[in-house]
Amino acid sequence: MPVLRWIRRNLVVIAGLLTLAYMILPNIVVMVFSFNKPNGRFNYAWQRFSLDAWKDPCGVADLCGSLSLSLQIAFWATLGATALGTMIAFALVRYRFRARGAINSLIFLPMAMPEVVMAASLLTLFLNMGAQLGFWTVLIAHIMFCLSFVVTAVKARVMSMDPRLEEAARDLYAGPVQTFVRVTLPIAAPGIAAGAMLAFALSFDDFIITNFNAGSTVTFPMFVWGSAQRGTPVQINVIGTAMFIIAISVVLVGQLIASRRKNNARP
Repeated sequence: MPVLRWIRRNLVVIAGLLTLAYMILPNIVVMVFSFNKPNGRFNYAWQRFSLDAWKDPCGVADLCGSLSLSLQIAFWATLGATALGTMIAFALVRYRFRARGAINSLIFLPMAMPEVVMAASLLTLFLNMGAQLGFWTVLIAHIMFCLSFVVTAVKARVMSMDPRLEEAARDLYAGPVQTFVRVTLPIAAPGIAAGAMLAFALSFDDFIITNFNAGSTVTFPMFVWGSAQRGTPVQINVIGTAMFIIAISVVLVGQLIASRRKNNARP
């Protein structure tokens, strides 16, 4: 039958589209319910269309404060994890030293380890050090958690780099710093950017590690969890929708820039 033949030819595409729809469906539900006006405290059933939550996204006490705190922690955690992860990735790829194989294996432990185990271990470390739980303990924990993901992303990019480009720069009398800034860094930039975006998303979204090490500090994921016990404000859906739109916009802009560069590079 023609229909069956068409399905067989496009089976991979169909499976990919269904998987993408399955992944995006929760975001669509969040987006739709950001325009809801529930009768009670729980925003779980559609009642009627309203823009009230969009007009006043900070209408719920402490919501924007927790959001601002999460953004600050994610920003600084991204900077710290990206800087350290980039240096570690270059060291693991470019240099030979003792325990290099062991470090390569240890880098993957935070990704393979259950998050609750890492959270409890960090809490034990902070308590034994006598540190006061709060902003700084969460920041340190997030940097340690995101570090492995940044190293993995940057390392994959560095391993694919052609060393002859750097050798050509040195042959043209470029110094080590100039070679790194003009040649190495631009080539490694996509991997660094990917690691940074992944670190930001992981830090902003984290709940388990933050819950163990935050003390009295309340981040946005913790606010969402706490508010779900008493009711779910529509403003939470508004913030989630805005973050989703921003993330999609960043990806699309990156794709447009990459495609334009490819088109300009063609003879």
